[in-house]
Amino acid sequence: MRLVILGPPGAGKGTQAARLAAHYGIPAVSTGDIFRANISEGTPLGVQVKEILDSGGYVSDEITNAMVRDRLAQDDAEPGFLLDGYPRTKAQVEELDAMLAEQGHALDVVAELTVDRDEIVGRLLKRAATDGRTDDTEDVIRKRQQIYADETAPLVEIYRERALLVAVDGLGEVADVTDRLVAAIDARH
Repeated sequence: MRLVILGPPGAGKGTQAARLAAHYGIPAVSTGDIFRANISEGTPLGVQVKEILDSGGYVSDEITNAMVRDRLAQDDAEPGFLLDGYPRTKAQVEELDAMLAEQGHALDVVAELTVDRDEIVGRLLKRAATDGRTDDTEDVIRKRQQIYADETAPLVEIYRERALLVAVDGLGEVADVTDRLVAAIDARH
């Protein structure tokens, strides 16, 4: 099973990705986790990524593509994976298509979590206070939401046209959202 989960920052993708990965027995590959690991380790890439994230921007396709390509080449991703936070742009969709084609694979399903924008801002502000995340100020959150709307939301149309997309309401109890996702994915796969 090769899955992508889409949705704006704060939609609950990370939580649902972990639950879906466990359900399907595949690794959850989160670009955010990869970035945060580099930041916490103080790698040169981590320093660069931290500056970009603190300003509310997105890490370049070149850096992100290289990290995803490396991760998908690892043995545990051979039977499948769930991508969280990638692809974010049309260029990344094309790069992912190329990566998978090289391995003789294609995506099975793309799940989109749909949520209210104000609900997301509230969630992220609460998470910032709880987790001490310096990159989650209201201005940065709203900037990321706009970047998502401008750059990533068009991917929904690409995957809809390819008949890979399932849209699932991301609001509600975590277990209920997971149940809706599994039902939608299983119906499509």
